[in-house]
Amino acid sequence: MLRLIGLVQPLAGFMALAIGMGLAGHLCAAFITIFGGYAVLDLLQFDTPFSLTAIFISVGVFALLRGLLRYAEQASNHFIAFKLLALIRDRVFRALRRLCPAKLEGRDRGDLISVITSDIELLEVFYAHTISPAAIAGLFTVVMCLFIGSCHWALGLLALFAYAVVGLAVPLLTSRFSGEEGMVFRQESGELSAFVLDSLRGLDETLQYGQGEARLAQMNARTDALSESESRRKRKAGRSMAATNTVILLLDLAMLFASAALYSQGQVGFAGVLIPTVALMSSFGPCVALANLGSTLQSTFAAGNRVLDLLDEAPLVEEVSGQTQVEFTGAAAENLSFSYGGEEVLSGLSLDIPKGQVVGIVGRSGSGKSTFLKLLMRFWRARPGQVQVSGREVGQINTRNLRDMESFVTQETHLFHDSLRNNLRIAKLDATDEEIIAACKKAAVHNFIMTLPKGYDTPVGELGGTLSGGERQRLGLARAFLHNAPLMLLDEPTSNLDSLNEAVILKSLGQERDGKTVVLVSHRQSTMRIADQVYSVENGRLS
Repeated sequence: MLRLIGLVQPLAGFMALAIGMGLAGHLCAAFITIFGGYAVLDLLQFDTPFSLTAIFISVGVFALLRGLLRYAEQASNHFIAFKLLALIRDRVFRALRRLCPAKLEGRDRGDLISVITSDIELLEVFYAHTISPAAIAGLFTVVMCLFIGSCHWALGLLALFAYAVVGLAVPLLTSRFSGEEGMVFRQESGELSAFVLDSLRGLDETLQYGQGEARLAQMNARTDALSESESRRKRKAGRSMAATNTVILLLDLAMLFASAALYSQGQVGFAGVLIPTVALMSSFGPCVALANLGSTLQSTFAAGNRVLDLLDEAPLVEEVSGQTQVEFTGAAAENLSFSYGGEEVLSGLSLDIPKGQVVGIVGRSGSGKSTFLKLLMRFWRARPGQVQVSGREVGQINTRNLRDMESFVTQETHLFHDSLRNNLRIAKLDATDEEIIAACKKAAVHNFIMTLPKGYDTPVGELGGTLSGGERQRLGLARAFLHNAPLMLLDEPTSNLDSLNEAVILKSLGQERDGKTVVLVSHRQSTMRIADQVYSVENGRLS
């Protein structure tokens, strides 16, 4: 809670303004009823500090101010909340960038989407309806205790006890009884999101093998479990509200009996019975707001924990900055070993990648070929051994500098739900149309694009679903040509291509190799015919 409150610091001025207006608004609401008590005293011909005319004018002013101040308070709180949610999302995306790709490769995408969307959205309850109301309740309690205590100090202490019970004891007990249900609900919600996303992506396979009914039954079972969890939380919230209202009724009666007892002893007059009782009855609003948060905040804090856990997670590889810039002069690996968990993938691998050469690496799937390229990109940290670029260990090169020197084409090309032109421009944001066309011609994809109705402005479906695997792969190669880095890392660049398109792309690589160094990973021997030197990797070892 303290860490979430700490995020408010950039908007502390707005928060102070919201608290001030909220306090004034609640005092106006309470004193409408209190002044009504004074009107009753005046009609019964008891001495009052105000005339009946002044009371009616004051009540009208209080009512008008209550509406204006309530609106202004809520507007300020929601401005703070949504501004902070934007800042938190920015921090979460920065954290995802730091964690990517090593820490995110095995993570559940649906659960991450749940954190980024619904979990962060739930924090709106905390920032708009918790911090300010809690501060308002505290200040309001002080003012009302002093006011009620002005009639008799014992009544002031009783009012303090009443506010503490409703505003502190009830929500704490409610939270204690709710246990970990909030966290369980958020986890189940994230799991359901992941299951739905997985189901949508695998819809073709589900229909092909007639598993639609089974998949739907699983989804319904998860949905029912989530609904039952929500129902339990709602029932507890309802019982909490009922308990709060019962406690308030008993405390109001306690104030009435206590003030009546003092009246019978002659320590207070009739005003000392009516005004404190009416004041207490009309002033539980801020404390009730806190009491009702006891169960609601369980989900909010569970969501906050999931967000903070993501922000706190340490990346396996930190971005490097502050080093001197380097120009590409070649790359190498020295006694390189690497393991995923406890499974060794590379063992004692050493090789040179001279500038201007095409180096081929062949081997069976799982032999460590793709892992070596990712270590060159410094997606993971090599232990033990070294990966060097331009004679310097990659951990000593600025991350941006390293990315500028390398183009990486993976086995699966990700395409965003955007136009072909914008998908290509990811490699170079300021690329001209001529540069894009030239890169696509090298990747043997320009002619295909020109057959499309809108050419380069043709929209690509989600995950590139409107294109074939070979077309996506050629677009990935076009990105690499457009990036125009001196070191090209190609991981199975022709695996989804027929022999004709493979020959075209290999010819382009051969023609464009001036000033380029290429590391070409493939299981196809035909792809290796343009390589100057070929290494074979078997069980993580080089031959």
